[in-house]
Amino acid sequence: MSLPKLHVENVSKRFNLEQGESLLAVQEVSLTVQPNEFVSLLGPSGCGKSTILMMAAGLEEISEGRIRVDGREIEGPGLDRGVVFQSYTLFPWLTVAENVRFALKKSGMDAARQDELVRRHLELVGLADFAAAYPNQLSGGMRQRVAIARALVYRPQILLMDEPFGALDAQTRMLMQELLLEVWQKDRTTVLFVTHDVDEAILLSDRIYVMTARPGRIKAELRVDLPRPRRWLETEGSARFTELRREALRLLHEEVRRAADTSAG
Repeated sequence: MSLPKLHVENVSKRFNLEQGESLLAVQEVSLTVQPNEFVSLLGPSGCGKSTILMMAAGLEEISEGRIRVDGREIEGPGLDRGVVFQSYTLFPWLTVAENVRFALKKSGMDAARQDELVRRHLELVGLADFAAAYPNQLSGGMRQRVAIARALVYRPQILLMDEPFGALDAQTRMLMQELLLEVWQKDRTTVLFVTHDVDEAILLSDRIYVMTARPGRIKAELRVDLPRPRRWLETEGSARFTELRREALRLLHEEVRRAADTSAG
């Protein structure tokens, strides 16, 4: 097997609290994402899945262990990793095209090449006609498309996505999931995707790591052996989708119950 594109090795994260106390959020997590693979982290709220993503992005310090990209240990944020957050994180004073172009600010590319890349990536997410619009003129789903285009425009080796569709209504969320699949199918960027939505994880992923309640550990790995390309109507109706959904829900339910019992105790 080839070298993993992303390798999280025995990583723990401890947050310092007041009066010398600390909180162990993530405990000895190991996982891999292979080149061109779409992998999801699925777990109950507060299990540390977003913390793992932020450590992989270099935006959160690692307490123990290490994270490597192509065998090189990360030492902070880098252009090899693009990040898409749940909030849209767009600059309201910049147009759609200018927001996407901002990611190329330090690329050293000439203006014509930047124009070409911005145009191509706005076409990729279906927003070519909105290049001159401002974020406050867009719907939530459209703003998240801009964020995805901006994260992809400088060709990162890995796309890290932290519940990017969590703030959207159900119908828009389904459309955005299918759009992401279409974009990924064309580009095959390596993706690590954080979600608490079982159906979303199954639709999108090649593999799913299910996490325990805090402190977050890897509880199980599910291989999503559903054919691609995938669309909601065809995929959700398959017997295999139902089997995977049942297994993922069982694993999550165990952790939610365990967390509730611990809190009650």
